[in-house]
Amino acid sequence: MAYLKRKIDIFLENWKNDPDKKPLIVKGARQIGKTESICRFGNDNYKNVITINFVEEPKYKMITSDGYKPYDIIKNISVLDPSKRFDENNTLIIFDEIQEFPDIATSLKFFKIDGRFDVICSGSMLGINYRKIESNSVGYKTDYEMHSMDFEEFLWAKGYGDEFISDILMHMKNLIPFSTLEFSVLNSLFMDFCVLGGMPAVVREYVEKGTFEGSLETQRQLIADYKEDIRKYAEGLDQTRILNVFNQIPPQLAKDNKKFQISKVASGARFKDYRGCIEWLSDSGIVNICYQLHFPELPLGGNYDESKYKIYFADTGLLVAMLDEESQDDLRANKNLGVYKGALFENIVSEAFIKSGLGLYYYKKENSTLEEDFFVRTASDLIPVEVKATNGKSKSLRTLIENSKYSDIKYGIKLANANIGYSDDIYTFPYFCAFLLKRYLKE
Repeated sequence: MAYLKRKIDIFLENWKNDPDKKPLIVKGARQIGKTESICRFGNDNYKNVITINFVEEPKYKMITSDGYKPYDIIKNISVLDPSKRFDENNTLIIFDEIQEFPDIATSLKFFKIDGRFDVICSGSMLGINYRKIESNSVGYKTDYEMHSMDFEEFLWAKGYGDEFISDILMHMKNLIPFSTLEFSVLNSLFMDFCVLGGMPAVVREYVEKGTFEGSLETQRQLIADYKEDIRKYAEGLDQTRILNVFNQIPPQLAKDNKKFQISKVASGARFKDYRGCIEWLSDSGIVNICYQLHFPELPLGGNYDESKYKIYFADTGLLVAMLDEESQDDLRANKNLGVYKGALFENIVSEAFIKSGLGLYYYKKENSTLEEDFFVRTASDLIPVEVKATNGKSKSLRTLIENSKYSDIKYGIKLANANIGYSDDIYTFPYFCAFLLKRYLKE
């Protein structure tokens, strides 16, 4: 089974070479490739790799019974499995599925002070009692948040190298439209990525077979696994509410007004009863939340309304897998998105923003048609970003740029099924450029 190159690979190498490295915690939703990447890194770089999985082998929860010092923990691991070897300065200890045993985080401080062994913890955020882990290891750990594959990693999986990606960025920076061939190939790859999402199991199958065969079954199994996790990790009453919210995301995104409405989730549902459920889904890495700005101005932090938001899936493949049968068939056979067109492109842009480290904000002016999908920022400017399902007029974008009330906004960006262009302070880029937007703004 071929390994799919991931962005965490470089991060792990740099972490290993840091003379002052701290134990590492890799967080992220389930099935995004955490364990695979960590184990591969371990096998390539250490003489010994000790993997403890607290879900598969709950007996290892006893290893802290004599305390949290490395000596005691290693002694107890050796009692449970005498074949495990601990060579000083050449052993990686992997504590996997730590959401099942957050207590292990208390040992990280002692492993850091001891310094003879490298330690990586990982776990799906589902049910991770992260506050407990945080308080048990504050100051003695490094955090890395992993996501499912982004479009760049998808291109790597398809055999494209860094030069190809640099070339896309060069087109953006110099405002050079793509040739008909380049546009057609990139657009086709991007549409495949929209349908598949970035779960490694789904992408690997597609790369090996060259078709969508089996992808829907794999995606649907992932949805079933997520629902199972909600039942397993969420407390009591919240389970039903969390599942209700989860199931409501696709129909609410399909509406023109994509703002998530709690009142539609269940009769008599109120924001205060559901607030924790939405946070739970966000903490678990299943969804991304896009908050409504009070007013389109800098700074963005603190300038939003917590009770008004849109909810997107963290992986667009999950949204696709939850669509009805007719939409599924049409999408896979004809790349026709139907009623979900706007939802799908907005979702994929929100995903690209989060994966590249941008925040999610939108704006809707009360009693007005003025509405903008997303906002990003540079050091000095606020930039509205419009995602167009059709390449029509951008009335709201134009208003935000031209009206002196919005003094932080000098230009805007439009993402559409269109080639690169610039006119009247609006930069147009194809959807497939969204993953490079942060790098573009930086340079």
